[in-house]
Amino acid sequence: MNNKVNYTFVGSIVLAILVVMTFSIYWLMKPSDSSKQKEYLIYFNESVSGLNINSPVKYRGVSVGKVEEIQISSKNTQEIEVLISILATTPVKESTMATLNAQGITGLVFIDLSLGDVNSKDLVKDEEEKYPIIHSKPSLFQRFESSIGSVTEKLSGTLDGTNTLLKEENQKNMTMTLAESKEFMARLNTLLDDKSIEHLHSTMEHLDSITTKLDTQTLPKIDLLADKSGHFADTVSASMISVASSYKVIQGSMAAFHGAIDSGEFNLKDITKGTVTNLNSSLGALQDVMIEMDSILKKYETSPSDILFKKQEIKKGPGEK
Repeated sequence: MNNKVNYTFVGSIVLAILVVMTFSIYWLMKPSDSSKQKEYLIYFNESVSGLNINSPVKYRGVSVGKVEEIQISSKNTQEIEVLISILATTPVKESTMATLNAQGITGLVFIDLSLGDVNSKDLVKDEEEKYPIIHSKPSLFQRFESSIGSVTEKLSGTLDGTNTLLKEENQKNMTMTLAESKEFMARLNTLLDDKSIEHLHSTMEHLDSITTKLDTQTLPKIDLLADKSGHFADTVSASMISVASSYKVIQGSMAAFHGAIDSGEFNLKDITKGTVTNLNSSLGALQDVMIEMDSILKKYETSPSDILFKKQEIKKGPGEK
């Protein structure tokens, strides 16, 4: 029986097994793409009390990383610099904002990331910075504290104004104003009793009646008077034109008469032969106008109310037409 062992073969087998085991362990321990981490810096301009190393970082409520470092910023001592590491698959845009939120009533806080504008570019680091910087916005407590401060300041100003308004002098003036207002309201109440209101209503009714009569009766008569006055004015105007024409004829005749005298001709019969007829005609027209004017004046003298009111009918005597 051959008991000789091939140590070279055994060693090769063992070495091969070790290599396979090493590669298997490496393959099993190799991190997947989903477990790769990316680091970002956040600067908070407020207290980060309750935020600790390894505090969670969440994206819209989903845990995506943790806090790695917390320190005071070397660029601005009023800011707190926080280094976080989150999953590389977490969407971080230029518009992404970081906010401190409380974890229940424990007093601990976590960092909450909001995406912002979905169309914004992916966040990349500046050449001067070691990590990309995520912008922060005030937390709910910070906004509440600012609001409380503003409200307190306004309330203090209101109280100061109230104290100024309620000084002793202003209180006296206010008391006097209230007393005068009370007296005025009492007088107004006395003035506007039932009887006064009834008289006021009666006066308004009478005024309305007068206005109605003015619209329905007086105004039409005034319009009629205006029409008659216009007709009368037209008649007088025509008569005046006739008189003016006659005057021109007479003036021409007088000019001819003076001319005949100056030239030594004294035959009045030949001179006035053409003018006497016109003169008689003009004098007749003037006489008609005067008769008509006299008739109109007598009519208005007999009944002056015809100017505004209904025309008065004059009773005719026996035999008059």
